[in-house]
Amino acid sequence: MDTAFRGALVVDGSGRPAYRADVGLAGGRIAAVRPVADGGPRLTARHTLDADGLALAPGFIDMHAHSDLALLRDPDHSAKAAQGVTLEVLGQDGLSYAPVDDRTREEVRRAITGWNGDGTDLDLDWRTVGEYLDRLDRGVAVNAAYLVPQGTVRMLVLGWEDRPARPAELDRMRHLVAEGLEQGAVGLSSGLTYAPGMYADTAELTALCRVVARYGGYYCPHHRSYGAGALAAYAEMLDVTREAGCALHLAHATLNFGVNAGRAPELLALLDTALADGADVSLDTYPYTPGCTTLAALLPSWASEGGPEAVLARLAEDDTAARIRHTLEVTGSDGCHGVPVDWDTVEIAGVAEPSLAALVGRTVAAAARDRGEEPFTTARRLLRADRLGTTILQHVGHEENVRAIMRHPAHTGGSDGILQGAKPHPRAYGTFPRYLGHYVRETGVLSLEECVARLTGRPAARLRLPDRGLVREGHRADLVLFDPHTVADRATFAAPRTPPAGIPHVLIDGRFVLRDGHRTDVLAGRSVRRTA
Repeated sequence: MDTAFRGALVVDGSGRPAYRADVGLAGGRIAAVRPVADGGPRLTARHTLDADGLALAPGFIDMHAHSDLALLRDPDHSAKAAQGVTLEVLGQDGLSYAPVDDRTREEVRRAITGWNGDGTDLDLDWRTVGEYLDRLDRGVAVNAAYLVPQGTVRMLVLGWEDRPARPAELDRMRHLVAEGLEQGAVGLSSGLTYAPGMYADTAELTALCRVVARYGGYYCPHHRSYGAGALAAYAEMLDVTREAGCALHLAHATLNFGVNAGRAPELLALLDTALADGADVSLDTYPYTPGCTTLAALLPSWASEGGPEAVLARLAEDDTAARIRHTLEVTGSDGCHGVPVDWDTVEIAGVAEPSLAALVGRTVAAAARDRGEEPFTTARRLLRADRLGTTILQHVGHEENVRAIMRHPAHTGGSDGILQGAKPHPRAYGTFPRYLGHYVRETGVLSLEECVARLTGRPAARLRLPDRGLVREGHRADLVLFDPHTVADRATFAAPRTPPAGIPHVLIDGRFVLRDGHRTDVLAGRSVRRTA
């Protein structure tokens, strides 16, 4: 036995009651789980750690992460490792860095600078999904799975055109999705409020989901609206996957903006009806009310056609900018979920251009008041000066919706953590300890056992990983030890990069990536690929 943890409170990821046990590791796997109540001899090993007072659980699985470049850029990656995360699911919201060619590599790099940085500090030397996963296999901080990004696939085949795909183009997109799944992707993602993925109609999405179903993957959409029309947008995703025979995992499932206050029961009724009809549906949420995206994402879809340079050209033209303003502030753009934008809720979280740093932490409305101008004028000026690289927080959520959705049996945890910007959303650094501290210990929304299952066993089942997500003999020794009495998020909107409390040890493949609360130099993470 390499390592033994003695007397831990084992919260095994199944949802069953916790129990005290010794847990032994050997060769990167769990070799023994011996309940203390059995009265037998205690486990011994080359390294023994007294875990009395600590809970031992499977490593947490972040079902919605934006660490696509951060894992390569930052070997430490304590934003996730310190939370107990041992696996992240990348390729989210329909936009990521594979599959690409030379043209689309540069276009997607520009399009999601606000999520991941512009990538010029890295050699983006891959083109296919498999090559990107191979790059991760050189050693990263935590494990990572990947979703084929539908928007990137559409960009590769159709560019940034807002039109239906022709039959030959649809065939090529199907081929690219199949190729990505064959190379190890676990499913397909969409960002249906982000160009160019938002230009796909229901029939196109259904055709791609049929490919995903054939490979046993799942579809993970950021659907067309989390505001006005949100329930119809959820219903569309249920219809798409029902028609395609595909599993569905709803990304950052919530209901935001004033039009949706208190409406979570309507969403949950929709999900329950689908589940009762035999649908395979799960979802993830982050335990906060504000959202996070890019300022450019709020623009109407017609203004985004043609790609980043076309957007900047439209913003530079006064008459077109006036049309954009009317759509944003009066009718409600599809990029802003069909709701007229309230600039007082839009907080600038990060900028790509250093000279704009003084705006970080200000709402667009407050920055406009400082300048004595209209909020749209400030937003337009910022988009142009930052070349669309601005990240924002949107304070549009509702706590009662967050809690109601969190309680649903199909729920799993996902941070949606964007690590860019001077003042990122604290969910990137606090999601998992916040679940365990605030929503288990402080408010009792979830029991400890049920919460851990939503962060471990249930996500592993969605990803079809037969040897992860549970404390079981023979499973991989991806583990987290935390103090259930003190575990807490300490990241705040004022200090978003503050590490959590109460998580002393994290292991991947039986190797400590966090020991006594300190990050080690171990890079035990690898790609986790779809299995046949």
